[in-house]
Amino acid sequence: MPKTVIHLFHGDDASLNAGSHVAERIRQVASDQGVDLEVYCFGPAQGALTEESDDPVRSEYKDQIDSLVAAGVPVGACLNAANANGTVAYLTDRGITLQFARDAFVRYALEGATVITF
Repeated sequence: MPKTVIHLFHGDDASLNAGSHVAERIRQVASDQGVDLEVYCFGPAQGALTEESDDPVRSEYKDQIDSLVAAGVPVGACLNAANANGTVAYLTDRGITLQFARDAFVRYALEGATVITF
């Protein structure tokens, strides 16, 4: 089955908003279209998952990621960054799988996945 990966990297509001919403829209049709969906948060987008903020866009981003996890979409983040920032427990408690970015991207290449970056 073909795989689509939404790679959330940029931490600006537009990228967080668009990327997480595109992931949700793909989730809604993935099974009907015969596509596996995965989300990988890295860099500033990973930081946005763990930062304290009252910004409504950032709150919506976190809620959207939590909804994707709850819907069974594999959501990953970088283990190295989580170790460096002390956020391993916080992210894994949210249901996010931690994997070194290098390993995730090599796996995507070997799987022939389409990776769309926001």
